[in-house]
Amino acid sequence: MSPTESLFETTADRPLADRLRPTRLEDVVGQEHLLAPDAPIGRMVQQGRLASMILWGPPGCGKTTIARLIAEASELAFEPLSAVFSGVADLRKVFERAKERRSAGQGTLLFIDEVHRFNRAQQDGFLPYVEDGTVILIGATTENPSFELNPALLSRCQVYVLNRLGEPALSELMSRAEVEAGRSLPLDEEARSALLAMADGDGRYLLNLAERLMAEPADAQLTTADLVAVVQKRAPIYDKGQESHYNLISALHKSLRGSDTDAALYWFSRMIDGGEDPEYVARRLVRFASEDIGLADPQALPQALAAWDAYNRLGSPEGELALVQAVIYLGTAPKSNAAYKASKVASKTARETGSLAPPKHILNAPTKLMKQLGYAEGYAYDHNTEEGFSGQDYFPDEMQRQAFYQPVERGFEREIAKRLDYWARLRAKKGS
Repeated sequence: MSPTESLFETTADRPLADRLRPTRLEDVVGQEHLLAPDAPIGRMVQQGRLASMILWGPPGCGKTTIARLIAEASELAFEPLSAVFSGVADLRKVFERAKERRSAGQGTLLFIDEVHRFNRAQQDGFLPYVEDGTVILIGATTENPSFELNPALLSRCQVYVLNRLGEPALSELMSRAEVEAGRSLPLDEEARSALLAMADGDGRYLLNLAERLMAEPADAQLTTADLVAVVQKRAPIYDKGQESHYNLISALHKSLRGSDTDAALYWFSRMIDGGEDPEYVARRLVRFASEDIGLADPQALPQALAAWDAYNRLGSPEGELALVQAVIYLGTAPKSNAAYKASKVASKTARETGSLAPPKHILNAPTKLMKQLGYAEGYAYDHNTEEGFSGQDYFPDEMQRQAFYQPVERGFEREIAKRLDYWARLRAKKGS
């Protein structure tokens, strides 16, 4: 029996998730955008023209199953490896077997689970065998390939994004589990919905929960509370060092920028529930206060800093309420990135203009020589003028005046715009 044939052999003691593993690509749920006859992988399999690919998606969405079914449908020898348990020696053996098969007229599909766990040198080792067609590579990863895989390897593979399983797909898996068991899950309607939520898009996890529930009496009708007592709540899919970390902080930042305070509270809660360091969130709130609110509300930055300080004094969970307060304040504050834009333009101009000297009239002249060279000559002390404003030019002599800061017509920046306009008119008057 070939490896692919043995993959779907059924025995009574196999876990439910394994017994329900699809035997055809069309039975895979939730990934129709890739597997339908007119979709990229579906077309590839139908035409018998496979290319190496990376399957990127969350746990339990079908990456391993899809790779196995592609091998079976394409009549390729299937060589599965896990990057967690395999090394260079295992790869060499696979490549040697693939060369022998190739000389006999058979192709090989090399499937590497958690491919991102191979280091850069190991990834480079695939390249010659992928490039010359010794193997068709299918790599599975839960992490963003852009960050975790070599550009050279990515350039030789198609990257396909698998969906997190939605409620329809999970409901279909639940129905298949009930058909397999010959009975319904012992849950009332509310508990059935809660079970789908507990699965959090992971089909394998859902089936494992369903198998656990099938051990309950057939006449039971578990409520949501009963369900939580029977199966422990699943920890959210969240890795503080990987892409979900950056995705959720981006969602929080952009929700605040869009003044969607409720969405911001949701993403904040997702991060905290997932185990994120609250101080990391506090730092980002301080950054947001400067970048996206600035002087439209001068109290935004003190509020963010006060929340961070309160968290440091109280710790978790009490101090987290101060961060919630900051999220609400920042979400409802008027927004302006004028200070952020001014900083970018001023920095760019400073780089482009090099080492232009300040005009001599604003330089101090502590020595006789410096006075003879014109330092401080013509300087007007602003406080000695009637308006407290001399109107002198403080840019380098070789440089035109610049207007880096452009306040918006929102919040306190409306008042700042009036002040700037006043100084500009007075400067023009004194210049004339």
